[in-house]
Amino acid sequence: MKKLKKHLVVAAVIVAGFAAALGAFLLFSPDDRDAGGVNVQPAAEALPVRDTSHRLTDPKKSELTIVEFLDFECEACGAVYPMVERLREEYGDRVTFVARYFPMPGHRNGELAARTAEAAARQGRFEDMYTQLFATQKEWGESQEWKESVFRGYAKELGLDMDRFDADLADPEVAGRVQDDQRDGLGLGVQGTPTFFVDGTRIPAPGSYEVFKALIDDRLSK
Repeated sequence: MKKLKKHLVVAAVIVAGFAAALGAFLLFSPDDRDAGGVNVQPAAEALPVRDTSHRLTDPKKSELTIVEFLDFECEACGAVYPMVERLREEYGDRVTFVARYFPMPGHRNGELAARTAEAAARQGRFEDMYTQLFATQKEWGESQEWKESVFRGYAKELGLDMDRFDADLADPEVAGRVQDDQRDGLGLGVQGTPTFFVDGTRIPAPGSYEVFKALIDDRLSK
């Protein structure tokens, strides 16, 4: 019986490892697959933040820059969202917080959510849609159904010009803008979400608000 349990545990580990490898293959493969993969190659000169990146805070004198590569459908990203919001409120006048897209394979609506945020950004409402998508993640995340109608509902709630929103959502340039963030992420070694960079250096995912706050305080004190 013990041997059987041991074999089952080993099998589970192998299956989990295979699933993770398959997910990475779908994201990083040069082929464009119908099964959810995206044809994205790493940027030749990858940067954690660019002039076009979405800044959630923009202090007059920034002392530190924190970049998060995120997937709006990622449960781990949803879990750290309140922590990031708390840190933004506390350090927003000293620290630049940047959000970058990195939708992962296996999330049916992750890439669509990123395009939704980018379409809102074209009307100056990125932060509002960013907040809306994370605040409602439990309502639409981890679904195998296409959630475009749900996201359009959010756009209406924000008072966006819907004709323009629909056009932007379907615009290849909007999809390309999402992929530009992914290319930088891949070039920087991002393999999952959330992944944080502090002043250009990737850090281990903070396990709590206190841990992240201590790291920020330490950097600001130098």
